[in-house]
Amino acid sequence: MKKELTCIICPMGCRLEADCETTENGALAIRSVTGNTCPRGERYARAELSYPERTVTSTVVLQGGRYRRLPVITSAPIPKDRIFDVMEEIRAVSVCAPVKIHDIIIENVCGLGVNIIASRSL
Repeated sequence: MKKELTCIICPMGCRLEADCETTENGALAIRSVTGNTCPRGERYARAELSYPERTVTSTVVLQGGRYRRLPVITSAPIPKDRIFDVMEEIRAVSVCAPVKIHDIIIENVCGLGVNIIASRSL
């Protein structure tokens, strides 16, 4: 089977085509990737099809500060299928000013071993 993707690693946005097959245990095996203009495109396609991850950015309520919201980000990519779980935890949080960039806002979010950190000092 063929899977089509657009590489998001650089601004070129290469249109990738992966030749895949499903193994006996139901996993996806990638035989080849075409359409990439650099090796990063092939790495992206293989990772995206086998274990897609994303970095999540959002905001949390900030009390006692000049602004009402504090921008936050995951300290590392998380599994794509856990984004909504992580966002649910982020929405439930409120912090008090002052906050420094890289302060941990939520430690080990959803048990993923990834922290939610402040992406700005406020």
